[in-house]
Amino acid sequence: MTFYNQSSFDIRCEWGKKGVEQLAPISDVIIIVDILSFSTCIEIANSRKAIVFPCDWNNESASIFAKSVNAQLATKRGGSGYSLSPASLSQIPENTRLVLPSPNGSSLSLGTGETPTLAGCLRNCRAVANSATKYGRRIAVIPAGEKWEDGSLRPSFEDLIGAGAIISYLQGSLSPDAQIALAAYRYAQPNLKSLLKQCGSGIELLEKGFEQDVDLAAELDVSDCIPTLIDRAYSSPI
Repeated sequence: MTFYNQSSFDIRCEWGKKGVEQLAPISDVIIIVDILSFSTCIEIANSRKAIVFPCDWNNESASIFAKSVNAQLATKRGGSGYSLSPASLSQIPENTRLVLPSPNGSSLSLGTGETPTLAGCLRNCRAVANSATKYGRRIAVIPAGEKWEDGSLRPSFEDLIGAGAIISYLQGSLSPDAQIALAAYRYAQPNLKSLLKQCGSGIELLEKGFEQDVDLAAELDVSDCIPTLIDRAYSSPI
């Protein structure tokens, strides 16, 4: 459906899996944004020179896949070891190979096909935006969103803000969707950490004891790490 692909603009922004399906084939590069878990986890792990393989959530073959790529399998958040908790990866050793199942960021990363794919968050918003421009002018920014209990997409405050932070460093014509993400980020930026802790996803993490994850995710433009998906794994050239 060409009505929805924002193809007349350089900078495009669309939600979730359908956004990937619409925009990846017609974009020079695609940026996956999943702020309170996946993208921040990838940035932290890659910045420590670990290699991360995205993997479908609740996929029974995840352990088999992990063995096939000689990697550890992350557990669910709150379990022992590495998980979708960014804090759990803060001391991950260099050259660790990790399979990271995720219901949002991982599944989107696996759907981008041949289109160059980056993982962006608040921590590396400037670096990822600058890197994206090297692939071409047609840049797709995909806020992952969350899932309702029935599996449908729940557009999330944190991913809209994260998308806007990246878009704020991009040059070119912005689709209306990209303009809204940018406006939302500019509104939130002065009180970023506070607002992240007040949004639905942030409240959920705080009540479950993961305030450190929100604090890490809220750090703005602190990293030059550029997570790049190559041969089904994220690593950073820097």
